[in-house]
Amino acid sequence: MKVIFINFLVFSNFIAAISDPIEDIFANCRLSQPKKEFEECLKFALNQLNPLFKYGLPEYGVAPFDPHQQSYVEQVRGNDRFVGGYRLLLKDVSEYGWTQSKITDLKMDFEHNAMIYTQYFPLKSLDGHYIFESKVLGQPVTTHGNWSLVLKDYSQTTTIRRLGGQGSRLKVRVVIDKIGGMQLHISDLFRGSVIIESIADLLINTTWRPFLPFMKPLIEDLVSSAFTDIFNESFRYFPVEKFIKY
Repeated sequence: MKVIFINFLVFSNFIAAISDPIEDIFANCRLSQPKKEFEECLKFALNQLNPLFKYGLPEYGVAPFDPHQQSYVEQVRGNDRFVGGYRLLLKDVSEYGWTQSKITDLKMDFEHNAMIYTQYFPLKSLDGHYIFESKVLGQPVTTHGNWSLVLKDYSQTTTIRRLGGQGSRLKVRVVIDKIGGMQLHISDLFRGSVIIESIADLLINTTWRPFLPFMKPLIEDLVSSAFTDIFNESFRYFPVEKFIKY
């Protein structure tokens, strides 16, 4: 009980130390500043929030970001019967690595009510379950199992655009800038054959670079869809005006 109480005090002090003065972090960022100065201030301030990724800001409805959680992400190509296409459903997705990430560049597009920032991750990892449906020679094929992905020396550029006034929906677009290294594992890809799965893992993880230009648009669509849902859940009603004043 004593240990639990001490841990509670440590956690409470941590939250008090960073959530109460959160306004101070953004205090020097004013909309009345020259645009370049405002962008640099905002980039610096956002990078100070990394310790909060594990806890979120529950008082403002912001869920924890490390790990990032998404119940499902769906991608469909082709018609309803998946002729020449497929349906990919990722379930219970967890994404790790945000606490060690850093925003390296940030631009504001006031005309389109958007923010564009580049974020670097020394290490980003994801895992979850998948269901893949398609057609082979006219016959429906369904595969399901677990998957995991590790990205090293990775960076992405994210564009967040509000479609209207305060409280309106956010639209998120993610573009992959660089992948230094990748490890992908997909279970039950060949109906549970461990040997074939191991060979497939080896082939994917040693030959993915030439195929990245073809896969990149599909991955970006998938990630952008997930991020649109996640950012709307946490930031659609976030009181930006409370922290960034004119």
